[in-house]
Amino acid sequence: MSTDTPVPTGTDDNRYVAVANTSEFDALRRALRRFVFPVSAAFLLWYALYVLLSAYARDFMSTKVVGHINIALIFGLLQFVSTFLIAWLYTRYADRRVDPLADELRAKIEGSPE
Repeated sequence: MSTDTPVPTGTDDNRYVAVANTSEFDALRRALRRFVFPVSAAFLLWYALYVLLSAYARDFMSTKVVGHINIALIFGLLQFVSTFLIAWLYTRYADRRVDPLADELRAKIEGSPE
């Protein structure tokens, strides 16, 4: 005897599964992936460049730019700058492309008119 109770067809779980199978949900996922995948790949390449240069191009990375500031320090600080830049760009992208689709989908799920 099983203690698991089958989920009735009118529950919220089935509604969410039905929404996940809609074209609107696919559009939301595409919009998110359109930003996340390329930016993540670009950032990982940028970080790998920094690590590889630090490991194998020590003479280049230790080149003094101003006083005791060398190229390695500048590249390291640019990692932080690029992280904040990506966060800012994602916020703008989400406000324009992702959030309107998500709001539309939420309204559809909750049954409220736009």
